[in-house]
Amino acid sequence: MTQTDRDPARLSLEERASLTSGRDTWHTEAVRDVPAITLADGPHGVRRQTRGSGDALGLTDSVPATCFPPAVALGSSWDPGLARRVGEALAREAAALGADVLLGPGVNIKRSPLCGRNFEYFSEDPHVSGVMGAALVAGIQSRGIGACVKHFAVNNQETDRMRISADVDERTLREIYLPAFEHIVREASPYLVMCSYNKINGVYASENRWLLTEVLREQWGFDGVVVSDWGAVNDRVAALAAGLDLEMPPTRTDREIVDAVRAGRLDEDAVTRAADRVAALADRVGRAERADGWDVDAHHELAREAARGSIVLLKNDGVLPLAAGRRVAVVGELARTPRYQGHGSSHVVPTRLDNAWDALRAETGGTFAAGYRLDGEPDEALAAEAVAAAAAADVAVVFLGLPDQAESEGFDRTSIDLPAVQTALLRRVAAACPEVAVVLANGGVVSVAEWQDAAGAVLEGWLPGQAGGSAIADLLLGVHSPSGRLTETIPNRLADVPSHLHFPGADGHVAYGEGRYVGYRHYDTLGRDVAYPFGHGLSYTRFAYSGLDVRETGTNAWTVEATVTNTGERAAHEVVQLYVAFDEEIPTRPRHELRGFAKVGTAPGESVRVRFDLTARDIARWSPSLGDWRVDPGAFTVEVGASSRDIRLRAELSTPGDGRTAGLDRMSTLGEWLDHPVGSRVLKSRLRRADGLASAGSPALLALARGIPLAKFGTFGIGLTGDVVDELVAAVRAES
Repeated sequence: MTQTDRDPARLSLEERASLTSGRDTWHTEAVRDVPAITLADGPHGVRRQTRGSGDALGLTDSVPATCFPPAVALGSSWDPGLARRVGEALAREAAALGADVLLGPGVNIKRSPLCGRNFEYFSEDPHVSGVMGAALVAGIQSRGIGACVKHFAVNNQETDRMRISADVDERTLREIYLPAFEHIVREASPYLVMCSYNKINGVYASENRWLLTEVLREQWGFDGVVVSDWGAVNDRVAALAAGLDLEMPPTRTDREIVDAVRAGRLDEDAVTRAADRVAALADRVGRAERADGWDVDAHHELAREAARGSIVLLKNDGVLPLAAGRRVAVVGELARTPRYQGHGSSHVVPTRLDNAWDALRAETGGTFAAGYRLDGEPDEALAAEAVAAAAAADVAVVFLGLPDQAESEGFDRTSIDLPAVQTALLRRVAAACPEVAVVLANGGVVSVAEWQDAAGAVLEGWLPGQAGGSAIADLLLGVHSPSGRLTETIPNRLADVPSHLHFPGADGHVAYGEGRYVGYRHYDTLGRDVAYPFGHGLSYTRFAYSGLDVRETGTNAWTVEATVTNTGERAAHEVVQLYVAFDEEIPTRPRHELRGFAKVGTAPGESVRVRFDLTARDIARWSPSLGDWRVDPGAFTVEVGASSRDIRLRAELSTPGDGRTAGLDRMSTLGEWLDHPVGSRVLKSRLRRADGLASAGSPALLALARGIPLAKFGTFGIGLTGDVVDELVAAVRAES
């Protein structure tokens, strides 16, 4: 379809209005030369509704497709190349199943471990979320299928998600909750962005012009379609005016839009722009590569590889890998009945499903005991059978985790504890067997502090997708070395979480009172103990770091290089992490923040040189007064290490800043005037007594004076009258 074919001027107002709303749950409207677009849920598998299904959303009746590891797992791989390959496979399946757009990835920040949808999100850190999300988008769109990044923005809880107002200051938005979306838009050019249900500072995301037009389009350059989350539109006219292009599914008649234009309540250009974007999307996906099917076995093996690279070895006292010839007892119903994905709109009917018990039995010939019921009901007979099996074994592998009903889209958890029947069983097994390894299955972080002393090894399996059972066996048996790393901190207890006192809000509002101090930014700034830090993960070998070299390549630009050496006896991967640190006695920003990472594979004894590029944005902060990013002059440190708490190499650097300063006005304080490079000079040149005001008197008096707005000095008889202050403001603005 050519641009002329899509010219909105060829369409009537009624036809243009119809393009801005879906035809039904999964299709847009077809108008003249603009074909309908078919959308399908993602993000870790194609959920394509069965034809003729009575289930409008297809939650319980969809066509089988590969269930890849959800983002909670895939993010923990820290492997953008792997994410891109998964995206390419998703695109093949979407094309084969007749879908034009895949609704994913989800890149919202894990503000609280209680969020019921955390299994669909990558990290507590925006850099990891942005890089991994961009890789998945690039993979999906490499075949012409549209990716839809969601949920824009600040969708960090399920409680009251369709009405809640997320009340967040702009600096926190810009530094924590928006950067992942920004990175994906700038680097991967997604075809669509999906707005969230919630309000942001009192305005629904679907009606938020600042978010959808000023930030997304004007500042970031997004040129695709903004689609609503399903049912997120409350006022279709206001949404179109704000920059929402497509309402899904249709809830109101198109007559509402036409009438609003003719009554002068809606600019017709807004309808034209939205219709043109939908038509352009139809043109884009119309060129997608199509196929009749896909290699089911190959995609299953890719799912296995992705799960294997995502599982995190939290602890290991030498129990793992399982040595050949040892008697192994596999305990836990989750080994036989795996939890491999979350529930809700992303639920995929898998093409096949591996379980860990079958995979382990084939290699170890061990014994199995269910140990507990998944509904949480105590069952002494099952527990006793498990203890007996453990007592007869050399090592017990105990599978623990959250049952299906514990976490899902639509509600938030109230606890991060494992079911009591499971932890009680673990204690009994540990008393009966000399060596115990635990394998976890959970979509959100669970507490380990109360029970991990009973285990010599803990493997965080997350929700690993349809091939997760085989992937877990690969790692337990030592066929591969674990290489996943935590993308979220595991706290000792729920009360330690920075958002704990604010989550999930009440009376229609949730205050983001912890500000920018989310996850490791909070724990590391305050030096708080955690169970396992952000970035942590063990392998079956050891790594040494050396040779840090930092070189300035331009103004506020550097390259950082370091060498990583495998000093053990097994091939393995290491995730090298780069942080930028600010050592402040009184913190004004997080102590350090992730700015780069690289996953490298090494043979025993092999050394690999890793390089990162640092830019001004990496050391900038958002300045609300400037309405832009700002680099302050001063010292900072680059840190290279294996986690946020395992820093191996450091180098101190300094920056001259970017020369940008905030504006001054009548209500700027004396201290702000004196600290401003232009304001200080203008003030001192215009007012002879300003030097004395800034230096005379006791330190307490000076501190008091520095906090007073300049306009308030008019009553103190020192010459700073209202007219003089106005002249000073004008002079500063003229020079700046």
